Amino acid sequence: MTSAPQALMFDLPHLRVSALAWGPPDGRLILCLHGYPDTAWTWRRLGPLLAAQGYRVVAPFSRGYCPTEIPRDGDYHIGALMFDSIALHRHLDSPADAVLLGHDWGGFTAVALAAHDDSPFATVIALATPVLHGFRQGLGTRPLRRLPAQTRNSWYVVYQQLPGLTERTLDRVIPRLWRDWCPPGYDTSADLEYLWAALPDRAHRKAAVSYYRHQFQPRRQHPAYRPLHRSWRKAALRTPILLVHGEVDGALDVELASASAASLPAGSQHEIISGAGHFVQLDAPEQLSKLISRYVER
Repeated sequence: MTSAPQALMFDLPHLRVSALAWGPPDGRLILCLHGYPDTAWTWRRLGPLLAAQGYRVVAPFSRGYCPTEIPRDGDYHIGALMFDSIALHRHLDSPADAVLLGHDWGGFTAVALAAHDDSPFATVIALATPVLHGFRQGLGTRPLRRLPAQTRNSWYVVYQQLPGLTERTLDRVIPRLWRDWCPPGYDTSADLEYLWAALPDRAHRKAAVSYYRHQFQPRRQHPAYRPLHRSWRKAALRTPILLVHGEVDGALDVELASASAASLPAGSQHEIISGAGHFVQLDAPEQLSKLISRYVER
């Protein structure tokens, strides 16, 4: 099921954010955060399904992804992404029952907000994302044997640290990542077309890879985001979460993903979707929409 989204623009105090939206304006808010290397269009199959159930689905383009602005502060730490999410929630009238749904970098943001003392989101859902504290607790002897494979899968994280070279070679690197991360036979053409439109020049491409670079550059954090970023380092989550992984995710080993779910708080749920890859929302939108609605309305 697909339907044309509404295009929105939000003038936040610190950033102009563009977004796609589906569903009735008075529906329960689900704020959907995308990851790398994709865009708000990654929700184009799931958004209409959730909208049909009465939800208001708002999917922003993350900072640095056109048509959202490249941030003036130049910060791409998790704390900055948390700040953007909280600001969007406030701009959308601060609904007390809002749902935060994140994938990949958006999933890291969602998990960090689940650990935050003062998160405004009632329900948190993370796709294709590990829980770092869970990694530390859940890595027994069996999951440890998966670390070499995960290290190979994560080669691009190191590659993204190379200034200049990465930006010049994204035309080759990103299609490879999509091929590696998706189930065999998935047609990536539409997704790549949306992505190149969101990264039209060197400045936007630098922004996209800076998400990876800044995680190794803690001193580059803007002071406004530091208190939020500490939640990213917290030992435990405060809010229960729905954690969903694809069985054939080429980016995150499914056994390691399961190990990372070891320390989820009471009321949480962990699901693995058979046959789905890294982009669960594209591979299994119907199954995912049912999981989400059951979890949200439980």
